[in-house]
Amino acid sequence: PATLQLSCRVARIDRQHITLAVPAAAYAAKLRQLAPRILAALNEHGWNLTELGVRVQAALHKNQTKIAHRSVTPLDDTGLAAFQALHQNVSPGPLADAIATLLLRHRK
Repeated sequence: PATLQLSCRVARIDRQHITLAVPAAAYAAKLRQLAPRILAALNEHGWNLTELGVRVQAALHKNQTKIAHRSVTPLDDTGLAAFQALHQNVSPGPLADAIATLLLRHRK
């Protein structure tokens, strides 16, 4: 399946045995359930395989991690004024502290 396709890698092919590596046990369980279908599909494409093994390798997932880059737009004077007004009308507590921290970080 397409959802598993991105998460698994061929770890080894030895004679008629293929071993797939996956990042978590949930993937391994699903692949074991689908093993007969996977083997049939591979055999249709010319592979002579009779056995499918699955290994969990937690480090496999780390190699696929992409770092998301986000752009941060600073608050303009209108936004800062709105947060200042909000800060004055909020009772003391965690929300007021968070708004004060936001104002400190975004003021020039």
